[in-house]
This record gives sequence, C-alpha cells and structure tokens, in this order.
Amino acid sequence: MTAARATPAAGHGGSAHGYGRLFAYTRPFWPVQLAAVTGMLVEAVAAGAFTWLMRPLIDGTFVDRDPGVLAWMPMVVVALFLVRGIGVFLSSYGMAYVGRRVVETLRGQTFAHLLRLPTGYYADENTARLVARLNFNAEQVADACAESLKVIVTDTLTVLALFCVMLYNSVSLTLTLVFMVPLIALVVWAAGKRFRSISRRMLGTVSDSTRVAGETLAGLDAVKVFGGEAAAEERYRVLSAQRRRLHLKGSAAKSLSTALVQLTAAIALAILIWIAGRGAMQGTVTAGTFISMMLAMSAMLPSLKRLTTVQDTMQKGLVAAESLFEILDVPVEADQGGIAIARATGRVEFRGVGLRYAGAARDALLDIDLVAEPGTVTAIVGRSGSGKSSLVRLLPRLLEPGTGTVLLDGRPLSDYSLTDLRRQIAWVSQQIVLFDDTVAANIAFGGLADRDDEQIRAAARAANALEFIGALPQGFQTRIGEGGASLSGGQRQRLAIARAILKDAPILILDEATSALDTESERLIQDALAHVMRDRTTFVIAHRLSTIEHADTVLVMDDGRIVERGTHRELLASGGVYASLHRMQFADGG
Repeated sequence: MTAARATPAAGHGGSAHGYGRLFAYTRPFWPVQLAAVTGMLVEAVAAGAFTWLMRPLIDGTFVDRDPGVLAWMPMVVVALFLVRGIGVFLSSYGMAYVGRRVVETLRGQTFAHLLRLPTGYYADENTARLVARLNFNAEQVADACAESLKVIVTDTLTVLALFCVMLYNSVSLTLTLVFMVPLIALVVWAAGKRFRSISRRMLGTVSDSTRVAGETLAGLDAVKVFGGEAAAEERYRVLSAQRRRLHLKGSAAKSLSTALVQLTAAIALAILIWIAGRGAMQGTVTAGTFISMMLAMSAMLPSLKRLTTVQDTMQKGLVAAESLFEILDVPVEADQGGIAIARATGRVEFRGVGLRYAGAARDALLDIDLVAEPGTVTAIVGRSGSGKSSLVRLLPRLLEPGTGTVLLDGRPLSDYSLTDLRRQIAWVSQQIVLFDDTVAANIAFGGLADRDDEQIRAAARAANALEFIGALPQGFQTRIGEGGASLSGGQRQRLAIARAILKDAPILILDEATSALDTESERLIQDALAHVMRDRTTFVIAHRLSTIEHADTVLVMDDGRIVERGTHRELLASGGVYASLHRMQFADGG
C-alpha cells in the first residue's frame, strides 16, 4: 500500500542530448540568432581580411614602393574595422538577447512546473536547493547560451578564416602546421571532460551552501538560544572550503589546457618562422607573405586560447541546464478528471482508504471508512503522528491514497479536475502561509484576487481581524513582511482564517486553526467559525478537546486507524481513548 511518488526521469543520454535539448530553446529566436551569426561571420572574415591585407601592404609599400597602395590601403583598413564593429555589435547583442530570453523561458517553465509537482516530490527535496537551481543555475545557462556560444562560433570561424589566409599565402607552409589540430582537439576534449566533472560538484556545493545559509538564518532565534553559532559557522565554512578547492581545480585545469594549447601553437609558430625564414633566404617567400603568415598565426593564438577556456563556462551551463531538466522531467500531478463542478453539495466519503509514504516502514492510514454529510462538523483527534493531517490532505489531493477511494458528492475525487476540486475547499493550516504583500492581498490571495474591498473587509470582520488591521499604518494596504513577520502569531492566524472565510467554499478544513491564539482571541474566532461552519462540511483537527465539544462526529485516530468515533458525550461515556485524552488534558489544565 503506497502513495504515488514521482521520481526524476532517467538520465539525459549524454552531453550531446543535453546540448540539443538546451539549444532547442533558442529556436523561437532564430531571426536574432541569424543576425548574431551573420555578425560573427563578418567579425571572423574581417579578422582574416586584415591579415590578408598585410601581404599587399608590405610588398606594395616597403618592397615595390607602389604609391597606389598607399592611396587605397588606409581607407580599406578603416572600412574593414567599421564593418567589423557592426559585426561585433550584432553578435554580442544578439547572443545576449537570445541567452536572456532562453533563461527567462527555462526559469519560467521550471517555476511553473514546480508549482504543479505532487506534494510527495518535496519530501526528499530541500526548498533552498530548488531555489538555488532556479536562480544560480539558470544564470549559468545564460552564460552557456550567450557568451560561450559566441566565443565558440566566432573564434572557430576566425580560426578558419585565418587558416584560409595562410593557405592562400602558402599551401606548403600551412600544411606543415596541420599536426597541431589533433593535439589541440585532444586538449579541448580532455579539458571539457574535466570541467564537466568539476561543474557538477560545484553546483552541488552551491546548492548546499544556499540550503545551510537559508536554514540557519530562518531559524536564527533557535540557533542563538541553543548556542549553535559555532556549529552553523563550521558547516558553512566546510562547504565554502569545498567550493574553493573545486574553483582551484577548475582554474588549474583551465590554466593547464591553455598552456598546452599555447605551447602547441608556439611550436607551430617556431616551425613557421624557421621554414618561412629559409624560404625568404632562398627568394621563394616574400616579406609580405611572411608577415601575413606570422600575423595570421599570431592572431590564432587568442582564439585558440578562448576556445580552450570556454569549455569551463560551457560545461557549467550544460550541467546547470541538466539540473533544471531533471525538474522538468518529473511528472506533474495527475489531473485527468473531466467533470466540471461549480459548487459541490459537500458530501465526503472515505471507502477503505490506505496510505503509505514512500520509504516508510508502516502505513500512515489504514482502512479508513467514514462519511461526512453536508453541513456537519467532523473533528479528528489523536496523538502526534496518528494520521490526522494525512487524512485531510487527501481531500484536495495533496496526497493520493494507495488503496481505497475518496468521494465527493458520490464521485471519486479523480473524476474532477484539480482546479474545480480545490475550488470547493478552504483550508486553515497550523503552518500559516502569508506573503510579503499587503494585508488585503494576503486575504484575497490567488483565485480570490477579484474580490472587492467590501468583501475583504467583511471576511476580516468575521475573523475578528478588523481591530488590529485598523491599527496598522496603512490599514489593509500595509505590507506585512516575509511570512507576516510584522504581525503576531494570533494576527497571522486570523488573516489565514479571513482568507478561508472569503473563499466561501462548501468544504472547510481547520488544521489546528486556533493553535496560535490567546484565550480571548480563540473565543472570538470560535464564535466566527461557528457562523462560518453553517451549511459547510467541516473537518477540524484539534489538540485542545474543549474546542470540539459541539462537533457532530469525533474521530479518534491512532497509528493511522480510526479507533473510536461518536459525539463528544458518547465518547466520554464510553470511557475509551478519547475519555483518557480528555482526562489528561483537564488534569494538566488544558
């Protein structure tokens, strides 16, 4: 008996598939890409043309002393660099545009996909690590799509253009230098493999550092009270040291590969000087040819260096893209229901429902049978870990049962679309979810954003929140900070209750909804909820049994089973588990 748990798809079939999948995102921007590639081609041809011009310049002016060459050569050089400047602009801006659009698309898709993943996916995933992927990794993709691709295309074309100039000047001299091509290719391949390995580990340490920093700062009060500063600092220091070592390994690999490429090119250059020098002495190589060949060879060195070092950035981008593809490959929540429902009657039924979390040794729920009629209140009590929250999380399909069926108005939940199903449910959790926005925006959240000011005010009044909202600097337009940091626990809870009231759904789930309230606030909220519960199917998870005395049905859970059920009076009279819990609470003053 298991709960469905989505798992990442198998690997991506190697770097070739990763490249193909990443660059598929550039296809919608092909006109800009075409302009950028045209600019790269112009840039490369201009570099080759300049070195080619050295032959007529040297031979025509210094050897033949032809005044005609001086007449046109300066203008040609200026025109050449003007055209080259246009090419540089087109290539740089074009690739930057494509890179940012690709990242925008990929980041947006990934975030949207995360919102639609099943809840079980997050059981083994750290939120800070996912945020790091979404932000830092996406920036690595931008570098791969823009700067790295520009370097690869431009410098490859430049090397080819310069090689053609060398062939034009002297085929025999050029062919003697072909030996360096396989050597440089071998260095680039080995460097790329090394960079890929380091990049994977680097992104892992970045995610871990983000996670540790986020967890520590989020729980800073506990860290200080329990003297955890030194331990937290040590954890972060160890991760920082790992990042430093990986950075240095990457720098070492980059430096070594660059040095090897430059050494290979220097050997080729030395051979060129020796052969061309002998040709000059024998009168077979002119000064212009020699200078043009030397300049072309020298101009190749920076391009070859960049082609080697760009592997680092390219591999980082590819690894980062694959980390996002892993998220995109996780199947989203199943949503095959085709039945639309405007407003449910609210009859909820559990038939033989069982649930086991992935990797768990025992069932979280087992053989759950219950019926909640419209307009009734079902209270669920039991010790921590007995399955109370798991039971109600099945209603909006945040979890899926491993066995049995949950029905709404006589139909399995899977028959309804997720959007329509969740529109029928309002939820107030013990984990209050508020956002760094105004009070009004937090009450009218998500699908409630179309509610007017009077409806928002009425919901706040029903939740007994008007008094403290009115005391805020801008009232309903006051920003409340991250997680409602500027409010007290009771105030945050009343905003969450106001949100549920505003939704006006036929099913209401209260998961320890009054846990953060003082006695007076709790009394006010209980009065408000008593009004809101009318004509709604309500499920109440409660720790304090005094708050559920008027429930139509009380379910007592233990180890995932319903061990007792009845009214408050019936269960007290039976003298079972509920009566024992009641005695303990009142003996402790609860």
